[in-house]
Amino acid sequence: MGKIKVTRCDIEGLCVIEPTVFGDERGYFMETYNLNDFKAEGLDMVFVQDNQSMSVKNVLRGLHFQKQYPQGKLVRVVRGRVFDVAVDLRSKSSTYGKWFGVELSAENKKQFYIPEGFAHGFVVLSDEAEFTYKCTDFYHPGDEGGLIWNDPDIGIDWPVEDTSKLILSDKDKKWKGLKDTFKF
Repeated sequence: MGKIKVTRCDIEGLCVIEPTVFGDERGYFMETYNLNDFKAEGLDMVFVQDNQSMSVKNVLRGLHFQKQYPQGKLVRVVRGRVFDVAVDLRSKSSTYGKWFGVELSAENKKQFYIPEGFAHGFVVLSDEAEFTYKCTDFYHPGDEGGLIWNDPDIGIDWPVEDTSKLILSDKDKKWKGLKDTFKF
């Protein structure tokens, strides 16, 4: 038996990954990434860059993607809780424009794999959250694209009580909707 449990989502390519956690009275140990375990599950992506961010409650980051140099991302939370979302931007996909979301937390230790061709974002549910992710391509500053977080054509059900309290960057406030967004 592998050391990870992979749950494939309704949108092709998206996976929730749960590592095996070995715990006792001292704490716990887990492998967050093992090439052999991923390959055994049919996940053969190659990661070239790791990133980490910290955000406070109600920060919404996204929905981002790279146009000419798309990135697959393996994301997880090492402190706090977030609601993480991927939106399918693959024009030939039967699920184009559909979204999937999952709660990631330090407690549940779930990871979420978002392949190339998706917009990605998250909202912080706890007072603070530290978010880490592995990428399949390097970040290219001039290549970034985005999708507005509240596009009614997508209808993401963000689990926040008052969206007027969301904290967004100026850039994230200006993205356009799905009808006017880059397609893969």
